[in-house]
Amino acid sequence: MDIRKLTKNSNEQVLISELLANGQEHLFAEWDAPGVNDNVKAAFLQSMTHINESYPGGLAGYISNARKLLAEAAAETNPFGGFIPEQPDTVDLTRFNAEYDHYEALGQAHFSKTAVVLVAGGLGERLGYSGIKLDIPVETTRNTSYLAHYAACLKAMEARMENPKPVPFVIMVSEDTNAKTRVSLETNNWFGLKKEQVHILKQELVPAIADNDGHLALEEKYKLILKPHGHGDIHMLFHTSGLASKLHGQGIEHLVFIQDTNGQVFNALPAAIGVSVEKGFDFNSIAVNRIPGEACGGLAKLVKGSTEITLNVEYNQLDPLLRATVSPEGDIPNTHGFSMFPGNINVLVIKMTSYVRILERTRGIIAEFVNPKYADATRTAFKSPTRLETMMQDLPKLFGPDEKAGVTVFDRRWCFSANKNNIKDAAAKHAAGGPPESGATAESDFYLAGRMKLAAAGMAVVPANEELICGIPFTPGPRVLLRPSFAMTLAEVREKIKGGKISGEATLILDGKDISLENVEITDGSALVIKASNGAKVTASGLKIENDGFEIVPLTEAERNSVDTPEYLRIRGYRIENRAAKVCEFTQPGTYTL
Repeated sequence: MDIRKLTKNSNEQVLISELLANGQEHLFAEWDAPGVNDNVKAAFLQSMTHINESYPGGLAGYISNARKLLAEAAAETNPFGGFIPEQPDTVDLTRFNAEYDHYEALGQAHFSKTAVVLVAGGLGERLGYSGIKLDIPVETTRNTSYLAHYAACLKAMEARMENPKPVPFVIMVSEDTNAKTRVSLETNNWFGLKKEQVHILKQELVPAIADNDGHLALEEKYKLILKPHGHGDIHMLFHTSGLASKLHGQGIEHLVFIQDTNGQVFNALPAAIGVSVEKGFDFNSIAVNRIPGEACGGLAKLVKGSTEITLNVEYNQLDPLLRATVSPEGDIPNTHGFSMFPGNINVLVIKMTSYVRILERTRGIIAEFVNPKYADATRTAFKSPTRLETMMQDLPKLFGPDEKAGVTVFDRRWCFSANKNNIKDAAAKHAAGGPPESGATAESDFYLAGRMKLAAAGMAVVPANEELICGIPFTPGPRVLLRPSFAMTLAEVREKIKGGKISGEATLILDGKDISLENVEITDGSALVIKASNGAKVTASGLKIENDGFEIVPLTEAERNSVDTPEYLRIRGYRIENRAAKVCEFTQPGTYTL
């Protein structure tokens, strides 16, 4: 039977011919006779047609790429063969000094020419959260979601512009997160953003591969196994949607790429943008110091003859590369205990002119890779179907000799704290000496960044001792929330806070651009909350705050297992209750003194 005769659609006939020519006869081998399951067959063809149209080069190109990469994987080809690793061009901003202030001021002034790109393709299932990760609260003192926090940061940067205008906000969603992300935005009135400044790009799934011969894997007779293609799709989507050219035409000079659950990221963005502007980096990776051997990719300049490329090298590839080239002992620490190769956190600043030029040349298709799990040492059969993947940080693989890549290193918890592991897994990682990267540690680090701002402004900060909650480390205070409306740079914090002291499990929340503190002391366990609307200028001077404040209450075992306990609390193991915090809210314009 000529399977092409089962459809009258000429495009589907051409696709079937291409698939047969590429060795995919198995997709049609067990089809029922005409008249049986025709609707299911039609849906199958429509699905493949959609995939064929969404992947540059179509399914034939995907199969060809898969065969090439799988052959290299089976042969254990070294992707870095011939390259010599060197330390990348690096700007160290781990200290809050004059250099940091310089770059931060430069970046803030440039924010009107910047767009923010949020990669948000994942659900919170790994965390034990049934919704999208963007809806998880980054902190539970006031229950601010990640998405609400990011939107507040954008609005705050807009308010600080000489000529305020909306910052373009691009969100890449997946089939899993598309509908829920849109619902979250719409039901929350776009979190105060203008609807037209938010651009949603949806990535498509790609077929799984069953074997080294590139056969597409079937879940059942008329259904392919489909899997995510990776966050590198953002580059292709920027090109195919025309959004990159559109934003460039509107005067956007830099794109900032961020992840879905990293509440600290905006702490570092102004300074990182400033570095990109002054250094002329076409591609700037925000990074942290990493411990040798840490399960975190290292950023390295790879040199082969006249070719130089700065890339993320996965930790399991970095040590063997070093041993085979410049360091027989592998990835060894420097005098400060860190690797000479900074840790990649997948936060990027990309120059728009070079980005558009590269997208036009490549259609946004960056280098794919494949990571099959083999059934045995023969490397001929897979344990389960694999797929091709892309990573957005691999864009420099498309760079020519004129593009310049660099790295800006920040204090780790100032700019990065991932939220991706459930309580059980996080506790196990902590017990094994690794980072828990849980809802609890992300919240603890979020407050820590607030304490770092106060200390940089000269306030005395006495932290509480670290505790274990469900086996996960958590520093209970001081819990400091300096809202984006209050300050977006260290210079602002220094301007608005003079002297004072905060201790132990105290809480400080400041929300409003015209709030200032002078010699305010917040004692252990006490809390001060000040919220001021636009036009309300509030000065708190010489106060000593003593009250019952907010209290962290660990969940009981019954509460942790109860469906009546909100999921965002269950993934942490505690709740925070307001006992008797001093709350001062000013809703009318005027000058106020506390």
